Amino acid sequence: MDLSVLWFWIVGFFFIGYFVLDGFDFGVGMALPFLGRDEIDRRVMINTIGPVWDMNETWLIVAGASLFAAFPEWYATLFSGFYLALLLILLALIVRGVSFEYRHHRPESRWRSWFDGMIIVGSAVPALLWGVAFANIVQGVPLDAAHNFTGTLFTLLNPYALLGGATTLLLFFTHGAVFLSLRTDGDLRVRAQALALRSGAITIVVAAAFLLWTNIAGGHPASWLMAGVAAVLLIGSFLANMRGRERIAFALMAATIAIAVASLFATLFPNVMPASNDVANSLTIANASSTPYTLTVMSWVALIFLPVVLVYQAFTYWVFRKRVTRSVIPDVTATPELPPLPVTVR
Repeated sequence: MDLSVLWFWIVGFFFIGYFVLDGFDFGVGMALPFLGRDEIDRRVMINTIGPVWDMNETWLIVAGASLFAAFPEWYATLFSGFYLALLLILLALIVRGVSFEYRHHRPESRWRSWFDGMIIVGSAVPALLWGVAFANIVQGVPLDAAHNFTGTLFTLLNPYALLGGATTLLLFFTHGAVFLSLRTDGDLRVRAQALALRSGAITIVVAAAFLLWTNIAGGHPASWLMAGVAAVLLIGSFLANMRGRERIAFALMAATIAIAVASLFATLFPNVMPASNDVANSLTIANASSTPYTLTVMSWVALIFLPVVLVYQAFTYWVFRKRVTRSVIPDVTATPELPPLPVTVR
């Protein structure tokens, strides 16, 4: 296989890993106002992703680095044309990460509420904008002969892209709710399961509309097949969650996101960024990739280190596989009981 084609799919693999893993992180953050009835509920929810959220974000770093090294033309066009949208994603991720680390540093409820709000916003903004960005990549954007983006921010906010953003927002929200039902117990688990059912029903409709639009506009047999598989998996996750089978529901939800993203890359192939104004200006795998020597070196590095990273991450999830319960969370809002005053006997 041509190494440039191989690296197109490796970059796709890294983005799939990022959306599957950081997707439920976003969902947990967005679910805070729906499921966090008190401070202990909110701490339980955050603790379910506490050991892994920053590790999940490293998939984005690796995906971006791989994109830069394997397809520098694609990287340059994407990051210059989508600069404002990607900057908003970066700022949201920074705000979210800071909030996870700082919300527990002071006991005041106003302090925690402020950072909880930033977690919600910092989760919802990337969940929406990643869908908008990928929808525009698949649909194509106006490019000149030098592969420079010639549109504006409003060019990116078209109906198809906004539908893509709504799809990723709902997919990640439902993914996070299913994850919470898997990692919590008691009343919070029941409410998370109910929330996943409500959002899952809406997600099925919106995701089906987006995948159908995508494939009617530019799909081929492979992308149609992947879209159909993703739809079946999403419905299967909904049914498993309805029966209280959280593990199966979560696995099927993760597979849904993975296959859906893979179908977008299949629709995109062999382009990496189509030009909507002139096909001749499109970026393809062939004209956007690095030299064969660079791709060869990258292939050996990936062959050696990628299995190590996968094993380490799998081990981390295994260590933190148990449910997080309210009983292990101290109630920091309770007033501490003062020791009795000493009695002086005369």
